[in-house]
Amino acid sequence: MTSKTDTGKSADTRSKKILAVSSGGGHWVELIRIAPAFVGHDVAYATVDKTYRSGAGSARFYTVRDVTRWDKWRWAQTLAKLMWIMLRERPDVVISTGALPGYFSLRLAKWYGARTIWLDSIANVEELSMSGQKIGKHADLWLTQWPHLAKPNGPLYRGTVL
Repeated sequence: MTSKTDTGKSADTRSKKILAVSSGGGHWVELIRIAPAFVGHDVAYATVDKTYRSGAGSARFYTVRDVTRWDKWRWAQTLAKLMWIMLRERPDVVISTGALPGYFSLRLAKWYGARTIWLDSIANVEELSMSGQKIGKHADLWLTQWPHLAKPNGPLYRGTVL
């Protein structure tokens, strides 16, 4: 089923399978704060800490190894787990608030044919996050929460989300 948006474009209103991915700390907090946007959709979460499980409610929940750009020798484990999650979930949309596990998720999502959304961290007031800078050209929708960081080719500012 489709409907018209206020811009006159068709919007697909069918329920989507969403995979929401983040690192820990503020990235997870921000992801959970945008969870009301997922109501009516089939959502699964992936993050780096099993203690965050309660924040996901009744949604499916996965953990992956937390990695940084300095942990290159651990990347394979995180990538393998994210590939397994993608195969299991087959999401229509993958959204992330960062950091490296989110970056990997969006890159993998493109291989699986999913649409991707990157919401750069609200904490990045002066400049985009490193992951955000690197994922921008690969994301279908690349957003910043600060108007002064928006650029014509992205990231886009569509209002403060959090």
